Amino acid sequence: MLSIPSSTLALTLSSWRIKPESPAEFNTKKKKFIVFSSNSSAVYDERVVEGDSSQKIKDRIFFLDVNPICYEGSKPSLRSFAHWISLFFSQVSLNHPVIAVIDGEGGHEHRRQILPSYKAHRMRFFRRVVTSGRLPQLHVGRSHQIVTHFLRSCNVPVLKIKGQEADDVIATLTEQVLDRGSRVVVASPDKDFKQLISEDVQLVVPVPELERWSFYTLKHYITQYDCDPESDLSLRCILGDEADGVPGIQNLVPGFGRKTALKLLKKHGSLENLLNAAAVRTVGKQYVQDTLTKYAVELKRNYQVLALRRDIDVQVQHGWLSKRDTTNDSVALMKLYKRLASYIHARQIKWITGFHDINGEGVVLFARTKNKYITQYPQNKWSFAVPNLHIVASNA
Repeated sequence: MLSIPSSTLALTLSSWRIKPESPAEFNTKKKKFIVFSSNSSAVYDERVVEGDSSQKIKDRIFFLDVNPICYEGSKPSLRSFAHWISLFFSQVSLNHPVIAVIDGEGGHEHRRQILPSYKAHRMRFFRRVVTSGRLPQLHVGRSHQIVTHFLRSCNVPVLKIKGQEADDVIATLTEQVLDRGSRVVVASPDKDFKQLISEDVQLVVPVPELERWSFYTLKHYITQYDCDPESDLSLRCILGDEADGVPGIQNLVPGFGRKTALKLLKKHGSLENLLNAAAVRTVGKQYVQDTLTKYAVELKRNYQVLALRRDIDVQVQHGWLSKRDTTNDSVALMKLYKRLASYIHARQIKWITGFHDINGEGVVLFARTKNKYITQYPQNKWSFAVPNLHIVASNA
């Protein structure tokens, strides 16, 4: 958040995020489609198209993992949600179908019964919501309603299944969408979804340092880890996941790290194959052999905890896969920022924020000086308001 001096209005943008015009389509066999990121640079999504150039490209369905984007660092933040969802709609998903999924009440309990430390340290977003370090707390229970209402007003179906984590719901629905012949993009910073990556499943990840969403594909995964995504789950079972409270082998055997784990998985393919082999013969150096036999139970437990389930009782609806109507996006975003602004004490807090106009006209900024609220629209159009108004929306 930027501070605004009382004497002057200092507006600073890392980049002017205006969506470029749509490019022309490329050749047959391999076509490149541009996905516009928040810094106006183009991320190329390569799709191999066999046969005639008129062959229909597979539709893309986006799954939005809602909970992670409701955090700013480790603090729950509705401002963070507003920021990332505006970028997501305007620069990533556009009018493609989006299905939003929220963790259900008690969703972690199944895994906590297996491993009590699983996500034990995480704060619950919908129990204590703070809009930012400077802003007062929102009323308990309001956050769920705000997020859900906003998404539905943008024609996004919202799923929240009691007793189920969003990860498992998304994994289940991903298989159903793939069976229908479509491609999937999962919008989430959660590395659990890397186990789903394939030619037809990509991730798009919020990158706070770059102020943009960034696509993560099969090619990226292989370049980063030098192995197939099918080995990702097995690798994480061995290395553990500190963020989720899942202990790794290297905490017990310091010499058993990523390099050793990758070497073993490349040879044996999966954790199950590796443990089965270690049970009947020597698979490596003595410390490796001893580790795999001694901690086989712990490794299998990690697998149970980290593996995404595909058996949740939910069915994808045909209506969810239609192009999303975006006509209400700008109005919904304006209302969301108005709601956030209503929690700010006008005479004590100076602030600046913004969202990205869905119609591609540019960036909309809301700023407050000492005595006035100012709204800037493209082409330097300004609107002024009296101090007792929380926000003024030009052209609204």
